[in-house]
Order: sequence, then C-alpha cells, then structure tokens
Amino acid sequence: MFKAIKEDIDSVFARDPAARNIIEVVTCYPGFHARLLHRMSHGLWKIKLKWLARFIAYLTRALTGIEIHPGATIGRRFFIDHGMGVVIGETAEIGDDVTLYHGVTLGGTSWKEGKRHPTLGNGVVVGAGAKILGPINIGAGAKIGSNAVVVKDVPDGATAAGIPARILDEASKAAGFNAYGIGNDQNDPVAKALHGLLGHSVTVDRRIEMILQQLEKLGANIEKERATSDKFDPNYLNKIVD
Repeated sequence: MFKAIKEDIDSVFARDPAARNIIEVVTCYPGFHARLLHRMSHGLWKIKLKWLARFIAYLTRALTGIEIHPGATIGRRFFIDHGMGVVIGETAEIGDDVTLYHGVTLGGTSWKEGKRHPTLGNGVVVGAGAKILGPINIGAGAKIGSNAVVVKDVPDGATAAGIPARILDEASKAAGFNAYGIGNDQNDPVAKALHGLLGHSVTVDRRIEMILQQLEKLGANIEKERATSDKFDPNYLNKIVD
C-alpha cells in the first residue's frame, strides 16, 4: 500500500512541473486524493460492502470533483491532472502509467449488465474534455486529443482526435500531442475540407470584387447592380457593360 502511494506521488512530480514538494502534492492535489480514496472504496467493493464503497465514492466526488465508481479497476502510477469533472464508470479498466486531464469521461453506451465501459492500456494519455464511450479498447501508449469523442477501438501508439475521433496520420502526430486542444496542423479530414471550402469562397469573392472594380472603370453602374445582385441574371455582365 505505502509503495503504491509513493508511486502515485512520484507520478505527480514526473508529469506536473507545477508540483514543488511532497506536502503540496499530499494536501493540494485532488487527483491524488481521488486515487487514494478509490483504493479504499474498491477494496470494500470487492468484499461486497457495496453501499459503504459507494458512499465513500460519493464523498470523494464531493471533495475532489472526480467521480470514480468503486468497481472500476485502476493500475499503478495513475495520474489525474486538475481533475474537475472526471467520470470513470463501473466496468472501466485502466492500465499502468495512465494520465487523464480534467473533464474526461470513461462512460457507457448501454444499460445492460456486463462490460459497458472502456479499457485503457498502459501509458495512455487522455486530453481535457475527451469522452471515451462503450466497451472499447484504447491501445497502450495511445493519445486521445482534447474534446474528442471516441466510440471505436484505438490501436497501440495511435493518436485520435475529433468528433467522432479519427486516427491521425504520422505527419500530424509528429507535430506533438496537445492535451488541451487540437492544433490547426492536426489532420482532421472534416476540418480540412471546411477550411478548404471557406478559403475557396474568400478567393472567389475577391476575384468578383476585382472584376466589378474594372467594370466600374468602364462606366458600369456597379452600385445599382450590387443592390440587385441577389436576383441572378445570366446576361448580367452583358447588361452592365452595355
């Protein structure tokens, strides 16, 4: 038990440069408190003292803002950064050296009994606000981008981002993982398509404006035509030149 607690403290220092000393970690880190109390509630859950286990989990949520069901299985050196709004469901399974940021949900998509929540492999990092839903597997070393919604398995070492989450290509992963947001250089195909359409629209508008300026120099009444331009006329250019 004491060895596991020491590992938890060491994991805070390893993953949060803001941590300054042991007293600060033990007294001021809600993720550490949630993990400590979950050990207690999980032990009670396994010996069938389920009401007491749930009550301790309830008090833990009130104290830390982190809700971990006592039935959830959590590995060693688990770290929750900031922590507010984290929800971990009953049948969730979390490996060693996993990091969650605030607002993460490991949730279910079914009311049926049995395995309903995700399984996270060793070394997984889940960005702020991400939702991982259903009895899916997140492979070892995978990274889930901020605010992603993951409903399918993610392979080992992959980086997933977006809604719904997509696996990013190697060029995007090389730019680095951002736990708090998705950068413009990450290769979300939907975002790229929208940006492309917007860019094309701006280019077309500029070209039309240049054409109108040149026609105005030729004596066309551009202001009048602009006022009525919502009515499409196929002979528009011929009319304003004449």
